[in-house]
Amino acid sequence: PLSLRNVEDLLHERGIDVSHETVRFWWNRFGPMFAAEIRRKRVSRMRCYSNWQWHLDEVFVKINGELHYLWRAVDHEGEVLESYVTKRRNRKAALKFLKKTMKRHGRAEVLVTDKLRSYGAAMKVIGAVAKQETGRWKNNRAENSHLPFRRRERAMIRFRRMRTLQKFVSVHASVFNHFNQERSLSQRDHFKMNRTAALAEWRGLCAA
Repeated sequence: PLSLRNVEDLLHERGIDVSHETVRFWWNRFGPMFAAEIRRKRVSRMRCYSNWQWHLDEVFVKINGELHYLWRAVDHEGEVLESYVTKRRNRKAALKFLKKTMKRHGRAEVLVTDKLRSYGAAMKVIGAVAKQETGRWKNNRAENSHLPFRRRERAMIRFRRMRTLQKFVSVHASVFNHFNQERSLSQRDHFKMNRTAALAEWRGLCAA
């Protein structure tokens, strides 16, 4: 979780003299473009799964001292599918989050949630009550997906606008998915091969 000034210092060490504001401009200009392309390729691949399972969870986020809610959908492989920021944590917000996720990714066979009643109420509307599963420790996939975001949130000293948070979580999730190779669960040769492929694809995005 590097800050903009950390990136400025790293580039300076390599002989590239830029301001941290330039780095901020690069992120705002190119980050959403890269994230959209990564997301498009992953959606086309993941829709082929017949046993697709989603884990849904929400986490508290403060914006200017006011509580907001970050909803996140994660699949059974730990890929972050969708992130959505709302001011409330009710049936309307849960329904909007579910509809947005299903519009982009299709429908899952199983939807794992915590015991928040807003999920059950929203799933009655979309006719997915039979697909919902709740239980202790079943939703650890979604709980663990919040950790990289929390690390980045601390580095950025939190957020100041809801729109900025929504833009950030969308880009951050896609880029994290691209480079997250689950190093601790892979053999070294397999990890290095996947990392090389991810870097090659990333260079292709940058060159396009």
